[in-house]
Amino acid sequence: MAKKSSIEKNNRRRKMSKQFANRRAKLKAIMQDKKLPVEDRFAASLKLAKLPRNSSKTRIRNRCELTGRPRGFYGKHRMSRIALRELGNKGLIPGLVKSSW
Repeated sequence: MAKKSSIEKNNRRRKMSKQFANRRAKLKAIMQDKKLPVEDRFAASLKLAKLPRNSSKTRIRNRCELTGRPRGFYGKHRMSRIALRELGNKGLIPGLVKSSW
């Protein structure tokens, strides 16, 4: 089980990235528009830099929904390899069969 503080920190980042998503998108669109003057694009980049770092989507870490484990994450199931194996062995994930040969 991961530390509660790490899980909560990641949840705050998710919340903050949703909150600032529209602002970030507008500023990025201004920065990438080559028809606008350089001064306006530079001002938009400064405003973007003033936004909180944790509002960036790249700061979010994929974590297991059950244990909070950051490594060995399967995106399709949103859980770690260990939790996936345990639930698969119990037969709680439809269509998942433990292979044996």
